[in-house]
Amino acid sequence: MPDPVTIRRLYGRSKGHKLREGQAALVEEMLPRVSVPESGPLHASVLFGDDRPLEFEIGFGGGEHLAGQAKMRPDHGFIGCEPFLNGVVSALNHIRDDALGNVRLHMGDALEVLERLPDASLSRVYLLHPDPWPKARHAKRRMVNNGPLDLIAAKLKPGSEFRLGTDDPTYCRWSMMVMNQRRDFAWQAQSAADFLTRPADWPETRYERKARRQGHEVWYFIFRRI
Repeated sequence: MPDPVTIRRLYGRSKGHKLREGQAALVEEMLPRVSVPESGPLHASVLFGDDRPLEFEIGFGGGEHLAGQAKMRPDHGFIGCEPFLNGVVSALNHIRDDALGNVRLHMGDALEVLERLPDASLSRVYLLHPDPWPKARHAKRRMVNNGPLDLIAAKLKPGSEFRLGTDDPTYCRWSMMVMNQRRDFAWQAQSAADFLTRPADWPETRYERKARRQGHEVWYFIFRRI
C-alpha cells in the first residue's frame, strides 16, 4: 500500500436524481434555517445559542445516524456535512419529522467547516462508510489520511472519540495501517467483538444495512484522542 498522504481536499458527489417538488421546497425553505453560516468562526453559541458539547459527522449520507445521535443527546449540538444534495434532503426530512433543533447542516466540504471550529472543541467526530476509493492511485483521496486526521485531531478534545465505520476490506486495512502509525489516537478495542459488533449508541445507517444485505462484514472502530 502507498504511504498515507497529507492532502486535505474532500472528494464526493454533489448531485443525484432530480428532486421532487416537496424535496425542493425543503431545500429552499428549511435548509437555510439549519445551515452552518457560510463564513466566520464557528462555535456552539454561534450555531445553537449556548455553550453545549459539539459533535461532528463527516459525510452523513442519508442522515439516519446523525438524527439518531441527535435524538439520544438533545443537550449536544450536531454538525453534519454532506456534499450530496439528495443526502441533505434526507437529513432535512429527519430533522423535520423528529423536530430536531440541535442539528446544523453544511452541504459541501466537511474540512472547510472543521477548520473554522476552535481547537479542542469537539466531543466526537464520526466518519461512517466513506467512499473507499479502492484504486491504489486514488488512495490520496481517502478521508483517512494524515491531512484530514491532523485536522480532526486538532479539533477533538483530549479523551474524546473519533468513530470510523466501513464495510470495505481495502478501506479497513488502509485505516488500520494509517491509524496504527499515529500517536494521537488510541484504538479502544479489547477484543474482536468490540469492532465487529455495532455499539448500542451507534445508530444503523442505510449503507450499513445495504452492506449486510449483500453479505459484507462491517467494522466499527472507536479511537480515543490522546
